[in-house]
Amino acid sequence: MRNFGPFDSFSDALKATCPLILSKPNATVVHLQERDPELAQRVSTEYCAWLYYTPEHKYELSMLTDLSAPGSALRREASCLLPPNVDDPRYPPSSIKYIFLLHNHPFAGEISDKDIHLAATMANAHGLVSQLGNRRVPLSVVAFFTNSKDAHHPTCDGFHQYIPATRELMKWLSTERGWRSERMGTVNWISATTFVITRE
Repeated sequence: MRNFGPFDSFSDALKATCPLILSKPNATVVHLQERDPELAQRVSTEYCAWLYYTPEHKYELSMLTDLSAPGSALRREASCLLPPNVDDPRYPPSSIKYIFLLHNHPFAGEISDKDIHLAATMANAHGLVSQLGNRRVPLSVVAFFTNSKDAHHPTCDGFHQYIPATRELMKWLSTERGWRSERMGTVNWISATTFVITRE
């Protein structure tokens, strides 16, 4: 994404990306949930992007997309269709490391079943863990949320995360000292397409 980043750490990238995504039209509908839940469902919009690591040892954000997954409107759910690969002409495709599948949850909900399936699919395509210099970083899906009912100035209150490499479900809250984590559960795969969640 032009004029955004690059970032030296993924923590800095997440801090900057969260308010960017939540500021998009109808990225949060918390303010509508109680007053008009049907309208909230109808206008809610998910935006998604890749956070990736480049040969210059920087974290970059891809362009955002709000293209819905097929059938989302019929199922009355917000979704965004994230391309499996980043097209960054500055670098050879094989040199890009895929780190986070980023998106927003308009209703501030937890990681969904479709998020878990998508993360598993992308981990199969790009690897569970990437070697970034002297550290190893697992691929994961991240869903930003706000609890604010201010439609025009939503706060970045945190994000939910699923990490296929460890099978962990995490919740991160934004604090004055940075991100604070809480382990929410574990995803246990029964087959290639079926899983159950064990809550903490």
